[in-house]
This record gives sequence, C-alpha cells and structure tokens, in this order.
Amino acid sequence: MELNLHRLWIFIQVVEHGGFSAAARELYMSQPSVSNQVRRLEQSLQVPLIDRSGVRATPTAEGEVLAAYGKRVFLLAEEAVAAVRQVSGLVTGRLLVGGSTTVGTYLLPALLARFRAAHPGIEYDIYVGNNEAVQERLLSGEIGVAVVAGVPHASQLCAERVLSERLVVIARPGHPLAARPGPVPPEALAEQRFVMREPGSQTRELQERVLAEWGLGGGPRGDVWGPEAVKQCVAAGLGLALISEHAVDGDVRAGTLAVLPVRPRPRARPISLVRRRDRLLSPAERAFAALLRSQHDWPDGETGRRGRDTEPGGPDGEFRADGETAPRGAADPGRAADPDGEAGHPDAAGAVR
Repeated sequence: MELNLHRLWIFIQVVEHGGFSAAARELYMSQPSVSNQVRRLEQSLQVPLIDRSGVRATPTAEGEVLAAYGKRVFLLAEEAVAAVRQVSGLVTGRLLVGGSTTVGTYLLPALLARFRAAHPGIEYDIYVGNNEAVQERLLSGEIGVAVVAGVPHASQLCAERVLSERLVVIARPGHPLAARPGPVPPEALAEQRFVMREPGSQTRELQERVLAEWGLGGGPRGDVWGPEAVKQCVAAGLGLALISEHAVDGDVRAGTLAVLPVRPRPRARPISLVRRRDRLLSPAERAFAALLRSQHDWPDGETGRRGRDTEPGGPDGEFRADGETAPRGAADPGRAADPDGEAGHPDAAGAVR
C-alpha cells in the first residue's frame, strides 16, 4: 500500500475546510481535481475517507484517523526543515508566536519590534487568544512557542517564567472610591459590581481567586470578552474590574481610568514562555526565546518595575506544567538542557537526548 503525501495534504485541507470547494479555493485547484485526488487516495487505501451524503463533507471514522496521523506527518516535516535551517543560521524565515490575550496585546508587539530590529529578514505572525485556545494550538503543533499569563497545566508542555505582573482594581475616574484617601480595604468593595473576563481566560481564574481571598466571591458581576472591552465597560461606569497593570498603564496616565489602591494587593503572577516538550524549535523561535529571557521588564512599560524576583519560586525559577517550581537549569523529566538552554528533543526511538 502506497500513501501519496500530495493526496494526503489535499485530503487534510478538505477535512479542515469542511468541503471540496473550500479546499479547492485554499489550494488554488479546481473542485473536480480536489475531489479526484481524494477519491484516488480512498482507492489506494481501499476505505471511504469522506462522507459525501451531507451538506458538508465530513471525515468517516477511517478519515478521522488518517487526518490525525497526516497532521503529525506534516508537523514532523516542518520540524525537519527547522532542523536543517539551524545548520545554515538565522537569516530568513518566519516566526509564529502565540500569546494569551493580555500578553499578546500589551507585551508581544513591542517585543517583536525589538526582534525585527535584530533580525530584519524574519517575518512574523502573532496568534492571540485566551490561555485555553493558545494551549490547544501548542499541543496540536500549530504554534511552536507562546507567551502566556500564568502556567499551563498540560503535562506535554514546559513553561519557563520570564516576567511577572499583578492585577489591579480599576474604576472610572469619577467613582467615589477613586477619591477616597489612603488604601482601600476589600470590604469597601462589597457592594460593587465587577466586570469579569470570559471563562477560559487565565485572568478570569485569577480574578475569581482574588475576589474569594477578599471575601467578595458572591458579589454581582458580568462577563466580558477581552481586556479592551473590560476597560471600556469600566470607563462607562458599568462596574469595577481586576485587570493587568500593564493593560491600563496608558489609560491611567491619560486620565480615562483610575487604579484603586486596594490592600492587600493581589499576588503577582508569572508570565511564562511555553513550548511543547518534544518540539524542536526553529532558529527564529530560539532567537525569540533568547530575546524574551533577556527582558527584565515589559518593554516600554511604566508600571510593574519589579523584574523576576517577585514571583513565586524565587529568582530564575522555572514553572513546570504540573505547577511545581524548579531552579532554571534543574533537571526536568523529559527535558535535557543543551548549550543554548533549549529542551531536548526525541530521536527516532522516542528517547530524549
């Protein structure tokens, strides 16, 4: 039995785009040609791969299995290209970085500007989503490296703390608590409505935890998607919000939002550089990771100048996916440090070198 990789790629496009016509547009092919290639793949494997009876083309049980393995085949091919390019150095290429919503909006643009200045031949793309969405793309191999708030929980991922930040309570400038002298105790917020991030966001998890610690877990609240929408709701007088200090730096200086000095302050959270344990990073990804590790503050930030030593786990700690903390460079099951500080990668037998 012979598996034609060209036909396999066409089949995967049909599955991912939900039909032959959509795949044809993506591949710049005619619809009959796409259909013919998939049919020939079915003939070579002697099984039906696509259910054509519905409005959308959906994979059969056999098709789902083949699509899953096919994606792994092409991801491995991409890693092979990355390994070859490591020999020739960092001259050209493309960098795709994932970022959780807050990090992707307020950290990555300035950081990528520095990266581009150092490596003008490298093009870049940013994927921004909440932590749940970014983790899914890391696990599937669509993204090689990401920067997120907090620490992912999946055991297939390794996370290295690189920066830190805190949540602050914001209000519209005319709010009565904004004019209150001195620190604001949590009990003063008991009757306030809180604007919350959407479920699936790491910020939402931290908001819930902080409000519970302050004894405000049962108060009135409303859900809003994304930090910018949260800020607009607060500015409009719809409530208070716990939000990243870096997300409101410019708004506070512009006078459109006010930070309430609530004491005790929320604990700082880590900003983590995350990758899949078994993935070999491309030269561009390795260079980006090195640049991020060299940062001791958010680029061009005016708030939160605390560096790395305020995070749980102490200076230069590494946060693992299981929530434990280890000194940077300490042994980690499934990883081996190389001279550039990168994780080991599996050889053909699956061992980590």
